[in-house]
Amino acid sequence: MKVSPEAMEAAHLIDRLERLARAGEQAGGLNPAQWEALRYLSRANRFSRTPAALAEYFNSTRGTVSRTLASLEEKGYVTRSASRRDGRSIELSLTGAGEQAVKHDPLIAIAKHIDAATGGSLVDVLQRLRQTLRRAIAYNGGRAFGACYTCRHFRAHMRPRSATPHHCGLLDEPLSETDSRAICVEQEPATA
Repeated sequence: MKVSPEAMEAAHLIDRLERLARAGEQAGGLNPAQWEALRYLSRANRFSRTPAALAEYFNSTRGTVSRTLASLEEKGYVTRSASRRDGRSIELSLTGAGEQAVKHDPLIAIAKHIDAATGGSLVDVLQRLRQTLRRAIAYNGGRAFGACYTCRHFRAHMRPRSATPHHCGLLDEPLSETDSRAICVEQEPATA
């Protein structure tokens, strides 16, 4: 398939923006993989904060992810605990220091530049970036990791007066409003 010059320029622009964001990461004392892990853990739901899900999100080996997590633990940004659901697997959590680091994420500067360049009108840009990401994930045989509320298993407002008004039909678990906006390893697009 032939690639248009505009598509190639867009790919170069995305690559350049990514490199500029990564340059800011080094100043924070964390490497790019560590920043990615913190970002992921800050956005993932409680079912997806595991080493295996993180490895899948990274499209990386569990060994590489294990080294990244060990380093983040040593720096005081992440903790591991036995899963509350099954006791066999590991759940990851951000510490207070990890949450503070995410508040100073170098990507925030790029997001501000995007807001300024677009005047905050991003509906079309986001739709096209999501389509591009879906195609790249499919091409690479990965998983979507979309937000719970966009999943075919999401059941909205099952218990309207509850702190967990929503429900995951796949995992048979209640979901809070915050849970519904988080990304999930099990997500299957509702329109699939």
